[in-house]
Parts: sequence; structure tokens; C-alpha cells
Amino acid sequence: MSDVSSAPPAEAARTAVVIPAAGRGVRLGPGAPKALRTLGGVPMLVHAVHAMAASRAVSLVVVVAPPDGTAEVKSLLDGHALPERTDVLVVPGGDTRQESVRLGLDVLPPEYGIVLVHDAARPLVPVDTVDAVIDAVREGAVAVVPGLALADTVKEVEPAAVHGDPEPVLATPERARLRAVQTPQGFDRATLVRAHGTVTGAVTDDAGMVEQLGERVVVVPGHEEAFKVTRPLDLVLAEAVLARRRLTDGF
Repeated sequence: MSDVSSAPPAEAARTAVVIPAAGRGVRLGPGAPKALRTLGGVPMLVHAVHAMAASRAVSLVVVVAPPDGTAEVKSLLDGHALPERTDVLVVPGGDTRQESVRLGLDVLPPEYGIVLVHDAARPLVPVDTVDAVIDAVREGAVAVVPGLALADTVKEVEPAAVHGDPEPVLATPERARLRAVQTPQGFDRATLVRAHGTVTGAVTDDAGMVEQLGERVVVVPGHEEAFKVTRPLDLVLAEAVLARRRLTDGF
């Protein structure tokens, strides 16, 4: 595990991003890994790296690639210009997302005291969301997630034994207290390293691991364009968002 004993305080620390991109994205169907699917003719991973590098606070992006695709990913990223202030490092990933994030953490130099973890499948996160997460960590939060209020009522159910069968409703959570969580999630590095060295078992996100340590996680406003591209319909929506940006912003 990385040694963070010499890391500077959060307000002075540099910021790095770890992007686990070793998964295959089964729900998008057969073909290339999800992160390498194209959006507007450019792989989603490249869009995700650009989204993180757009923040002037980010000076290092670590991409955790499929173990057998590290050279391909490095060549891919080398072919797309990034801000000169941002370094990009590609390392091989593990069998699980959790292992891939840990491998990304292991290569961070000690001066990086703030770490963002970002889904490669969220290619269109606005820079204001990235900056809001970083600012909250700088102000003292050990774990920060962007989130959106839910438009739909949510039901807790007893999962059916057979897919498609009716599912009994157990409860209706108060919608005003719920948030749909996005990435990048931001952390005090020492806290995130401790979580990865302590928490075992299935986890859905890094903030959940920090919660299991008993640490406080806070939510900052997310953005509707920070959605995750998981299904073919998501890809259609992402193409529409990108087309609008290119028309109005020259993105």
C-alpha cells in the first residue's frame, strides 16, 4: 500500500485522479471494453480523461487499463492532446474495480494528498462538478460525492427469485432524503488508502468503503450530464449531449 505519511495537508496537496477502466461493459453488448467505445468518434476513456484534466487543480491522471491492453490504452491516450499541466500514467488493472483502484493508488507520488476516483463510463462530467468535489476536500471533507435529487419515487422491494416475476414492496423511502450518486468522488488520500486496506467484500463505490470506516461522507451537487453510459440508450443520449456541446461551445 502507498505510503502517505509524508503527504501534505489537504489545502496544500496536489490532486490526482484514478480512472479504473479495466472492465468490459457487458451491458453495452459484445465488442471493445466499455471505456474504449467511441463517442463522437473518440473513445469514451479519452473524453473522461479530458473531463478530469479540464480542472486546473488536476495535475495527474492515472488510467488503470485492462491487464492485456495497457500498451493499447497508452498509445490511444498519446494520440490525443491534453493540457500540458496534466500528466497521464497508464497502469495495468486487476480482476475487480476495487483492486484496480488500489493499483492506481499504489503508483501515486507522495505529494498527491487529494485523490479523485472517476468512472471511465462518465465521459461528459462538467468541470464545475470536478472543481466542486476538489474544493470540498480542500475545505476538510475526507470523502465527497456529487449527487442528484431523484425525480422518481423509489420502492424498496423483495427481489423476485425469477427475473420478471412480481416483487413485493417492502417500503417507500422518503425521496427528499435520497440522492443518485455520480463521480468523480473525491477523498483525502490517507483515508481512501486506509479504506482500501481495511474494507473487504463487495462494494459499489469508494465512498461506501469510507462509510464502512465510520468516516463522514458529504454530497455536493452533481450534474445531469455526468450520467453513466451503461446501456445502448445511454450512448445515444451521450452523442446528443456531445453534439450540442460542439455546436454551442466548440467542445
